[in-house]
This record gives sequence, structure tokens and C-alpha cells, in this order.
Amino acid sequence: MKILKTAAAAAVFVLAAQGAYAGATFDAVKAKGYVQCGVNTGLGGFSAPDDKGVWKGLDVDMCRAVAAAMFGDAGKFRLTPTTPQQRFTALQSGEIDILTRNTTQTLARDASLGLIGAGVNYYDGQGFIVTKKLGVKSAKELNGATVCVQPGTTTELNLADFFRANKMTFKPVVIEKMDEVVGAYASGRCDAYTTDISGLAATRATQLPNPDDHIILPEVISKEPLGPMVRQGDDQWLVLVRWALFAMIEAEELGVTSANVDEMLKSENPNIKRLLGVTPGMGKNLGVDEKWAYNIIKQVGNYGESFERNVGKGSPLKLERGVNALWTQGGLMYAWPVR
Repeated sequence: MKILKTAAAAAVFVLAAQGAYAGATFDAVKAKGYVQCGVNTGLGGFSAPDDKGVWKGLDVDMCRAVAAAMFGDAGKFRLTPTTPQQRFTALQSGEIDILTRNTTQTLARDASLGLIGAGVNYYDGQGFIVTKKLGVKSAKELNGATVCVQPGTTTELNLADFFRANKMTFKPVVIEKMDEVVGAYASGRCDAYTTDISGLAATRATQLPNPDDHIILPEVISKEPLGPMVRQGDDQWLVLVRWALFAMIEAEELGVTSANVDEMLKSENPNIKRLLGVTPGMGKNLGVDEKWAYNIIKQVGNYGESFERNVGKGSPLKLERGVNALWTQGGLMYAWPVR
């Protein structure tokens, strides 16, 4: 009898696992023929329209990578711009399939919203930007300052924690919309503006009329691992999104680029052969074509290519790779093995 009970329990476990893996979002996205991604309302380097109205950025590339993996076509996506306060509701309600907006992965968000992070596509940290004429060289000199900040973000909590820890006071100027908070800072309504350092760099490079009049202070006051999020309990979709990101990182490590990916199909490296689908099996595991990663790399590029054109030295932001370099180059970018 004990053996029978154990077998029955095992059967229930297997069925439960199979049920968890079956993905409502995966099937729904496949049926409608495109991926709906939630992005920022406009953050240079991450998700913003160019002068022709075409949305580009690191987070847009993440959306394109998922489309390429799913459909073999990186163009099969649509974007929904979201504010910090709208983004989680949009994902929870099913308005979007994936949140590829610059969003920090935290314990509370992972455990209480019914959502789950699918990886990190940019390691960031919070900082402050001020005008040079303010004469401030350190964030620890901002005692009594007015600080512009967006609501519904981890930024608010980090800001309060920093000033409390350093026994300083400040006056927050809380504004929801990105362009309005930047406008408030630019007009002198607040002494400083705080958000992720990548966001500050984007603001200085693309939204302030005289970028050289502003400096980003040296303090990094938080850890901000930014990455895509999906709904919990939809494992097949989570796995596809996660591996779309990992494929870009793995491709950079293996030296596979959008320019040489066709030549790399001839490689004898077992890791490259599995990644590009020459050795079949990985696509089947994900429920997509065996050329899923080939399509990502060919149409979107590897992680390094995406970083360089969107936020790196080849972009207006001109950010260093820093901790976003590959683990083999002293950074934190490390993909799980494709095997």
C-alpha cells in the first residue's frame, strides 16, 4: 500500500510539473503571431523612438530577440510604452506578454506581484546628476537639497535610505512622467535628479540642451539588476525569454556575431554547433525551430553588438562595459551553457 501511495504521489507530481510547463502565454503569442512587449515611454539607449519614429534600444533588442526565437523574424513584435506605475499592472493583466522595460529585479517584485525575472540584461546602480554650477562634487554634499524622482520605483526607497544612512535631509520632487521630471530638473526646480546611472547618462546625452553643464556624481548608492519579467506559472514562456537573452550572451563569448554567423555554421566547436542548431535538440527543448539562436544572432546580434550600438561607445551614451562585460573579461555577464 505504501508503494502504491508513493507511486500515486509521483504521478501527481509529474502531472503537476507538466501542467506548469504548458504555457498559456507561449501558445497565445504563437497563435497571434507577434510578441507584445512593455517598454519605457522613452529612455535613450534602452527604448526610445529615433528621428524616424523607429523604436530602438537595449530593451527593444530584448523584445526583438524573443520574436526572432519564437517566429524566426525579429520584426514580429509590438511595443506598449509604460510608466513605472503602469508597467506591472500591464503585465499582470495580460495587456503585454513580457516586460522588457528597464526594471530592477528585487525580492518583493519576485515574490509578491505574481511576476518573475527572466535574467539580467543590464547591471546598473542608482546615482545623482547635478549642474556644475551647483558646485557639488559628491552626493554626500546634498544635505537639504531638493531631488527630482519618479514614483513607483525602487529609486524612491534607495533615495530615502541613502539620505537617512548619511544623516542628511532632502526634499523630494515626485513626478511620474519621464519628460516632465527631466524638465523639472533642467528648469532648476530641483537641485539634483536621481535614477539609474544609465538613465542619467541617457538624460544628459539626449534630453538636456547643454550636456557638458551637468555631471553625474561618483556615488553608486544601490544595486539595480535590470531585466525582462514575465508572469509566474507560465514556465515555457519564461524559459524561452530567458534563453533568448542567454543566447545573445553566449554568442558574444563564443565570438559569433551577426556578421560571421553564417560562416560559424561550419564551425567544429560543439558549443557553437548546439547554439546555432547544427547539432539539433535545443530548439526542440524550447518548442521552437532549431535555428532559434541563429535567428537571434543574425537579426539582432550578440549581446556585445547590442550593447555597443545602444549604450556603448558607438552610441550617444558612450557607457563603458564595466560590470556588463563578459565574465571572461572581468564583468558579470555569464550565460548558462547551451547543452
